[in-house]
Amino acid sequence: MARADGVVDYRRRVRVAEDGIVAMVCGMTGMVVARFVDGGKIKGLTHDFAPDKSEFHVFSRGDESSKALPVVIRDLKAVFFVRSYDGEKCRLEYKLFDRSKVQARKIFVRFKDGEFMVGFTVGYSPTKQGFFLTPADPDSNNTRIYVVNEAVDHIQWL
Repeated sequence: MARADGVVDYRRRVRVAEDGIVAMVCGMTGMVVARFVDGGKIKGLTHDFAPDKSEFHVFSRGDESSKALPVVIRDLKAVFFVRSYDGEKCRLEYKLFDRSKVQARKIFVRFKDGEFMVGFTVGYSPTKQGFFLTPADPDSNNTRIYVVNEAVDHIQWL
């Protein structure tokens, strides 16, 4: 919803249909690290990420008083929904599967830059823009990862 100064307030997005019914505009909210295919990254808070949209907005480092930065999905490698912006740089990710109750397919993803990850997914399709992956490591700083298909070199089902 745009304010008088032209800034969009993503916390109060509503859509009024022709019949007068008000509905919230859907979008995922959370702390994210958006990693670009060129190696750059933006850390911040988003209120409007949706896997079927071509872009979303990030408030840098969670500062909602600043102007939200537009992020174009096709320029990204992945969007990491995180518990902390800093993570644990010295921690090794656990790459084994021990979640016996997870109702999803196990997947190995290798990106074009050589990085790889393993996790679970329920919505992979090579024809879509991307898919969500839940890391195999339950203690990972990443709660979910939106993987952009264009940045992927290889997918393998485990």
